[in-house]
Amino acid sequence: MKSENQKPLTRSAIRRQREREERYQTILLAAESLFAKEGYHQTSINQIADLAEVSVGTVYFYFKNKEDLLIHLYDEISYLFRSMIGAEFKKTGASLEGIKEAGYVFFDQFCSLYPDKLAILYRETVGQSPALTEHRKQFQKKIISDLREALERASENMGFSFPSPNSIEVIAVSIIGIYDCIVSYFLLSGDYSPDLKAIGNDAVSFLIGGIKSMCE
Repeated sequence: MKSENQKPLTRSAIRRQREREERYQTILLAAESLFAKEGYHQTSINQIADLAEVSVGTVYFYFKNKEDLLIHLYDEISYLFRSMIGAEFKKTGASLEGIKEAGYVFFDQFCSLYPDKLAILYRETVGQSPALTEHRKQFQKKIISDLREALERASENMGFSFPSPNSIEVIAVSIIGIYDCIVSYFLLSGDYSPDLKAIGNDAVSFLIGGIKSMCE
């Protein structure tokens, strides 16, 4: 909250603030493209600065090092991921239909529209530093919590129950694991040119069928 004595920003201050944010995003986008195409370890700060059309010093002004840059990038991508999936679930209502449509959004929109972000999320941040591993762990916890909440609300609204207290947790973890495997096998291996819609339909049908069979 602004204090009573705090003066509003001048136009020049607002412009400088906007330019800093634009440089920050430009550097992130350059790093995303290079990490996804060349690999995190093969990419240098010099390359990122060159692609972003800024100096190396400017990159270090915004980020402590390459690892810090990857962590910021991972956090932004994981936020986008959760926002897209969560918005679709809310749009279609708290039901299994909402969970199904959220799955389709993952394949039809996130995977197809953001291949570089997909590579960062599922490949370039795996097995890196302890700090990055902790960020990945926290993201997985949030996604599992999102799925658990979605399943609980669907159960309440549709009047079905799960066979054991652990069922919801098992289903949520299984969904994350299956999507991880599908992305690694079909989308990041380089051996396939997959039909994302067909893959999404198969994966989501399999998962929704499994959930229904447990609840019947």
